[in-house]
Amino acid sequence: MNNVPAHRFRLYVAGSSENSSLALANLTAICLRYLPDQYQIEVVDVLDNPHRALADGIRMTPTLIKLAPIPYRRIVGTLSHTKRVLLALDLVEVPAD
Repeated sequence: MNNVPAHRFRLYVAGSSENSSLALANLTAICLRYLPDQYQIEVVDVLDNPHRALADGIRMTPTLIKLAPIPYRRIVGTLSHTKRVLLALDLVEVPAD
């Protein structure tokens, strides 16, 4: 049986800065509400792993990358606008006009 979560995210943060903490809290809340038991969040601290951040093209923090399911998505910021985050991550359908 495959235990790989359907939704995988990588969040790049800068230590325990206010914006980084807020982004992690917002992402966790979104996942708990909209993707219960279907997600994995990997947190990469760019202060501890600057070479990885550069190799992955991270220029700002916090930055969220949706790794799965494809297509990949990248969002910069605190993820405080839940509707925008859900749309950007393809977690809800765009309403028809």
